Amino acid sequence: MAGAEYSKFKDLTFDDFRTMAKDATLSRNEKIGFPDSYRDGYDDAILDNIVRLLPAIAGKGKTILDIGCGCSKLAERIIELGEKHKHTLLMADSEEMLDLLPKSKAIRRMPGLFPDNLSIFEPYRSKIDTIIVYSVAQHIIINNSLYHFLDTALDLLIPGGALLLGDIPNISKRDRFFSSDQGVAFHEEFTGTKTKPDINLLSLKHHKIDDGIIFGILQRYRNFGFETYLLPQPASLPMHNRREDILIVKW
Repeated sequence: MAGAEYSKFKDLTFDDFRTMAKDATLSRNEKIGFPDSYRDGYDDAILDNIVRLLPAIAGKGKTILDIGCGCSKLAERIIELGEKHKHTLLMADSEEMLDLLPKSKAIRRMPGLFPDNLSIFEPYRSKIDTIIVYSVAQHIIINNSLYHFLDTALDLLIPGGALLLGDIPNISKRDRFFSSDQGVAFHEEFTGTKTKPDINLLSLKHHKIDDGIIFGILQRYRNFGFETYLLPQPASLPMHNRREDILIVKW
């Protein structure tokens, strides 16, 4: 079952992804922490949503940073778009993951765990138009401080630049959804069983992002002069009913 299959990809660290990148038995989706059933056929819809929220990507000659870019078809589509629009693409991930990306003159490979590898970004400080952090937040809170990660990334943006913290699995949103009749019906259809979703609203959720973290991010960066927006995902995305996006804009 897809839900059970996804559970083996939870709580993954940077080193776990390095190991998975070298595992020839895994598909490209599995190497980045998703069963194929969660990502196959969705790459164009995901990219469309990213471009909708980060319109600079549709411009020409921009400098774009993709942190935790992975090696899936989505990364390849971003590279194709970068080539088409003559962008400079800074693709940040482990060496093992970056080695799986196609060769492209548009790419600057930025190996290492961000922001521990900050020194290689010094030439780009305050010069990056757009930062993509997609399906990564849930792993940052295991490896690092999410606030330290965002503080450091936002320092790299130009005035008017934007960071997308996208595809955030919000456990509070998930629990609200699966507490509803609609959520129960979705769970039964998705799993092919009559089992009920596993929900315990009062339990401490280790390594999970919840409403407290979501709204803390929105408030923190507004306090520092940024604009922040909490955005629903379109229904065309595979986990829109339990994930959401945060857009942070630097004035």
